[in-house]
Amino acid sequence: MRRMKHLDVGAMPFMRELWFGWAAAATLTLSCAALAADAPSKPAPNKPTTKSATQPAANAQQRADRAKGMALATETVQRISEAQLQVADRVLTGDAQCEFGQRVSVEPVAGQRGQFRVRHLKASYTMVPEETTTGAVRLEDKKAGMVWLQIPSKSMLMNARAGQRVVDGCMHAEQRAATAAVEGAAKAASQP
Repeated sequence: MRRMKHLDVGAMPFMRELWFGWAAAATLTLSCAALAADAPSKPAPNKPTTKSATQPAANAQQRADRAKGMALATETVQRISEAQLQVADRVLTGDAQCEFGQRVSVEPVAGQRGQFRVRHLKASYTMVPEETTTGAVRLEDKKAGMVWLQIPSKSMLMNARAGQRVVDGCMHAEQRAATAAVEGAAKAASQP
């Protein structure tokens, strides 16, 4: 008969975490089951079958207050400063051709001054400009954690939460023209 070797849980940290996680879950489950068994059952209180006339009015007022609160919260979150609007004036819009044959579309959101819709593959992000110290154009969707960076030579879409580039080497027609002009000027300067 073959005998299994003893598994040293301490030698593999992930196994130790798995074991402690399982032990904690089992302890919690047993504790909850014991508390539920000890708790006396309470009969349901008798509720009147008719609603008072003031209750629908109170519900309507609560709905109205909630709607006003949501409108205020949306306005506060989406309020864009004058400096952000100045950055928005420098955003290049339209399709940007990226490396590996990918494409990113940047379009202004109709009726929302300073907001842009950035689309890549099947994802769509609503972004607002953020000020930078470097002069780069930075659009950000804080909810999704996505950032569109635009410098004179290229643009890129980044996942700020993961700290990774989603797509790089994106160029609008204006960026391609600027890059070609710089390369042409460099060639002309290098020739005697």
